[in-house]
Amino acid sequence: MNIKLHKSSVKNNMAIAITGSKSESNRLLLLQALYPEIKIENISNSDDSQLMSKALASTEQVIDIHHAGTAMRFLTAFFATREGRETIITGSKRMKERPIKILVDALNQLGAEIQYQENEGYPPLLIKGKKIIKYKVSLDANVSSQYISALLLIASKLENGLELTLKGKITSVPYIIMTLGLLNQLDIKTEFVDNVITVKPLQEKVEPKTLTVESDWSSASYFYSIIALSKVGTVVEISAYKKNSLQGDSVLSNIYKSFGVTTTFKEHSVLIEKTKLVDVQHSINFDLANSPDIAQTIAVSTFALGLECNLTGLHTLKIKETDRLEALKTEIEKFGGEVNITDKSLHLKKSKVIKEDVKVATYNDHRMAMAFAPLALKTNLEIEDYMVVSKSYPTFWDDLKQLGIQFNVNN
Repeated sequence: MNIKLHKSSVKNNMAIAITGSKSESNRLLLLQALYPEIKIENISNSDDSQLMSKALASTEQVIDIHHAGTAMRFLTAFFATREGRETIITGSKRMKERPIKILVDALNQLGAEIQYQENEGYPPLLIKGKKIIKYKVSLDANVSSQYISALLLIASKLENGLELTLKGKITSVPYIIMTLGLLNQLDIKTEFVDNVITVKPLQEKVEPKTLTVESDWSSASYFYSIIALSKVGTVVEISAYKKNSLQGDSVLSNIYKSFGVTTTFKEHSVLIEKTKLVDVQHSINFDLANSPDIAQTIAVSTFALGLECNLTGLHTLKIKETDRLEALKTEIEKFGGEVNITDKSLHLKKSKVIKEDVKVATYNDHRMAMAFAPLALKTNLEIEDYMVVSKSYPTFWDDLKQLGIQFNVNN
């Protein structure tokens, strides 16, 4: 089904409560499976987290994680350590096109037994759980941080822990720091010195404790975009957030200063306010290697404001739910923009035109739907397969309606 968004303006001084971080939730769910003493509050209501939870609780041999890329990576590592258990992990057609060889090679180097069921280097995987004794392994540092986090999350349950050497320049450092931070909250000892990460083994039970998931900063990006496209003086409050976040996408509070948006941190929330207009001669230039999930939102914000944009560090976008660089180029150009891409960057030229009644394809990618939704402050548009947002943010459209964005759904 499609959703038709009508050109709208935002109600002022609204408050929106956003679901828990998908990234934090999925990490904590895996840790909870390893250490059942943990309790989790404000867990994400996303499809991905529900799939992760269901898979961890399943006793079936075949686990289907559909489009959930994080779950595929994390569960591959998890089931590799389930001694005596044989598991097949599979997913959607797109999931079978998303590479996993780097992680599988690393796990097999450690002593795991993982085989490909169809195409070399891609899911589905046959995993024969084993006790892993080896503890030293190396990875190229510029790979998806999910491969790295998958290894770190199981590390404390390995016989001798883990010593992971990252070769080259590390990307997506905040996601690695997030994983280590969550391990530290369980009193698991870690070190990150130069390019070597060490996790000490912790075979015994952890102290019972409750960990609260911070709300999702990636989801907050769409509200930053909405405020950036609103008139000066427009304010929205989003919760629950903290200034010392573990999430890399919290860099939004600095990035959106370039769009005339000011962030004020309160005790458990943030106020986002449009405080000034942006000079159209202004160029938006960011290296998003550490926060690639907000690239689509930033690109659309920039286009909507008629600004030039240069985004780099985007090499991981080609292996997401879709090739996000190609998808961004295709959909922005439908609206009249001009976009040039490489395999790791996007350049958007200034544009004075935003075409009306464009139909946006979403490519089974939740972030395509949500990144383009703020354009409703500038024009009428239609978004295909609109409930794809449930992958990370099931209540997205309800929250937009609360803000004053007008729409209707077509079968």
